[in-house]
Amino acid sequence: MKTRQIPGTGIEVSEICFGTMNFGTPVGESEAVRLMHYGLDKGINFIDTANMYEGYTRRPGSPGGVSEEYVGKGMKGRRSSYIVATKVGMKVGDSPEDEYCSPAAVSKYLERSLKLMQTDYIDINYAHRFDPHTPPEELAGAMKKAMDEGKIRQYAVSNYTGEQLNALLDAADRSSLPRPVLCQPQLSLLRQDNLEDVIRVCAENNIGVVPYQVLQGGLLTGKYRKGHDIPEDSRKFENSGWVLDLSDELFEKLDVIEAKAKAMHLSMTSYAIKWALSCPAVVSALVGFKKTGQIDDAVDAAF
Repeated sequence: MKTRQIPGTGIEVSEICFGTMNFGTPVGESEAVRLMHYGLDKGINFIDTANMYEGYTRRPGSPGGVSEEYVGKGMKGRRSSYIVATKVGMKVGDSPEDEYCSPAAVSKYLERSLKLMQTDYIDINYAHRFDPHTPPEELAGAMKKAMDEGKIRQYAVSNYTGEQLNALLDAADRSSLPRPVLCQPQLSLLRQDNLEDVIRVCAENNIGVVPYQVLQGGLLTGKYRKGHDIPEDSRKFENSGWVLDLSDELFEKLDVIEAKAKAMHLSMTSYAIKWALSCPAVVSALVGFKKTGQIDDAVDAAF
């Protein structure tokens, strides 16, 4: 597995980032640990989690923490081998600091994340979404405080628009505060809008990109076929609302993509991952796993 450096840092991450949103349901604790270790043996050192993650049964406002706990158990005895990222900002309770990215929220959930993952530091701490209630300089200041305390190495943002990211960069520069080093937008062959928005801003400002949904919930693996039943082990079967509607228009797009992949003698999975890794500023493509075979496919795609 090749690595790429997060811009402006000495942090080297694998070209595949191990997503853990499905830790809890359907991936239980022992299987989560086994998959993490298998991925590390294949060269995947970059782990992505969030304070809200607890699997597909999650509901808005539920406490989360399950994925972080499993990640901590997977890293036990191997912490120095992993680059781990977590996030704060989604609703995980009813208190004011249980949502968004105020300094109080950053502090509270950083402490919880450190405890759940049984670690003294987190490599990357993401603002999981834009916070309309917290001035950007306050967010940057809260992240700098955590960096100064040695609790995080760097910070990042997720689900930002280009305009929102520019505002954060301007505020950080005005206040002599650190800029985020990564951005995590949605990006796939089926959804490319961010290429001309936030990803362009990242490329212009030397900020790394770690796109999610690069396989679009499994749609870009070829597992869904027009006129066939939905596979029982698929995300669409497990949580239908998290995958695009299987319309005739969608299947037409998938047919075109599959034909292009075949012309290059690639599987759809490999074609989709290679495409994401070729996009501007991308340092690692985030992919979730339930089986070791899926890890093998992603690793093969990155070569």
